[in-house]
Order: sequence, then structure tokens, then C-alpha cells
Amino acid sequence: MSDSVITLRDVKKNYQGIPILDVPSLEIPAGIHWLQGQNGAGKTTCMKVIAGLIPFSGEILLQQQVSSKKDPVTLRRLINYAEAEPLFPSFLTGRDLLSLYINTKGGDKDWITDIVDILGIQGYIDNPVSSYSSGMLKKLSLLLAFTGNPALILLDEPLITIDTAAVDTLYNLIREKNNEGVSFIITSHQPFDEQKITLTGKLIVADKTITRN
Repeated sequence: MSDSVITLRDVKKNYQGIPILDVPSLEIPAGIHWLQGQNGAGKTTCMKVIAGLIPFSGEILLQQQVSSKKDPVTLRRLINYAEAEPLFPSFLTGRDLLSLYINTKGGDKDWITDIVDILGIQGYIDNPVSSYSSGMLKKLSLLLAFTGNPALILLDEPLITIDTAAVDTLYNLIREKNNEGVSFIITSHQPFDEQKITLTGKLIVADKTITRN
């Protein structure tokens, strides 16, 4: 079996008739990938397409087995996504959202509860998210991205708006999960500390397509 984590076949995305993404064929191997591109190039659109969160034409295969056409629900369960600027229903608490994700995606409840403490979320997880600062929302979003048993985690600008300790925790989580076989695609305008995580490669979004570098 191929070691690719994600395969894109004739994937196209238009907004109001304007082509935004056109990827004839791309295989992304398992590992940790840095998704790069200029502002407005379509990095976030790429992530949402891969995560199955917005409609597109074509097909995406996860680990050569799970098809976006034939089993989109399983695909979404096995791919987690954390937005650059997360928005959640304001009346829910962080614990409400965590319970929802655990019930939907499964996974190790004890492990994810430990991450609540390590990220420093325990002090406000029972408060409505309407009271959260941007940094608190970001930590919650990252926590949710590590719930369940994902094969692939997509992180959109994960290093912004969080403190230095949380960045170190994030590096540790990425390294731990990658050692367990989880792959990552990460956008970041800030360079990664390659002393802490080893990148498998870079993906470039330009001219409405994605290429491996």
C-alpha cells in the first residue's frame, strides 16, 4: 500500500463561478507538512476542502481507502481541522464543545482531559466561549483538533495568539501524535522550530493548485 495520507484527484473548487482551486492529481505522503502560499492564495480553502468541510468536485482519498465520494462521514471523522480564527456558538462552554467532539469522534477521554490541564484551559473550560479571549479560543480549537483518533490533523496558523508555553505544548503534541502515526498539514507565516519538530516536506499553494516541494 502507498504511504500517502491524502490523495487528491481532479479536485476543483469555485466560488461564484470563479476557479479557486484546481488540482489534477496530488499525493501527499504521511508525515508533517508545511502548507505555504501568499495571502489569498487559497491555503484555508485547501484545508477546508481536504477536511470535507466545504463542497468541491473531484475526489479525495484518505490513506488510499476512505473516499470523500463514497464515505464522507468517515473521512470527516478521521480528519481534524483547527481554524486560524475559530468561531464557536457563543452560548456553549468549552466543556460542552469538548464533550460534543468526544461523543462524535471518540478517542481517549483521559488523554484529552490531561491536555486540558497541560494547555492551561481548565480555569475557563466551564465558561461560555463568548467570554473567551482570542488566545483562549485558539487553545480550545487546538484541543478539539487533537480529540478522537484522527489519521490527519490540519492546523491553520496554530502558532499565532498563543503564549510561549502553549507553543511548546503544541510542538510536543504534534511530535507525540506523529510518532503514533498521525500526519499533519500546517499553515504558518512563522517558521517552525525544526529542533522541536521535523518537517517531512512543504506544500506550495500558488496559481490555483497545490504542489509538493
